[in-house]
Amino acid sequence: MFNKQIQLSFYDEQYHEVLSDFELPDSQAKFTALPEAILNVSDGQYRIVIVSEQRPVGFFLLHSTSRVSEYTMNPNAMLLTALSINYKHQGQGYAKKAMIELKDFVYRNFEKCDEIILAVNHKNIPAQNLYKNVGFVDTGRRKIGKIGEQFIMKLDLNSTSQ
Repeated sequence: MFNKQIQLSFYDEQYHEVLSDFELPDSQAKFTALPEAILNVSDGQYRIVIVSEQRPVGFFLLHSTSRVSEYTMNPNAMLLTALSINYKHQGQGYAKKAMIELKDFVYRNFEKCDEIILAVNHKNIPAQNLYKNVGFVDTGRRKIGKIGEQFIMKLDLNSTSQ
């Protein structure tokens, strides 16, 4: 594993070209959305870019929209969706570093948020392991998504463990 640092950054036009060229193999693309498919967002959706050495290597969305209520009753929760790492940058620990950094990023930028919630496909074992390794826990809730059952996981931002 490489030891490159990352930063989480709100989307900026300077990232557009690189994000538009993101590639994922079909085996991964079925579980997420490529950044170019979600560059247009609505109120309450925040495009977050995972940056290493001034270059985007990953991307995800945070939501504080009514969609959050489909996953949790917590009015202070945010929903994380569409996490992806550009295929040519995978295997270097960027996703794990980004999810570890997520807690501080949310503290700094979304003061009222005290929980991150997400849905991960039951067949997407690598993603499940990633989330568990950085402190997400299975809520026991399930949701049927486009390609099957999804586990609802949450990260308590008030917890001191990671």
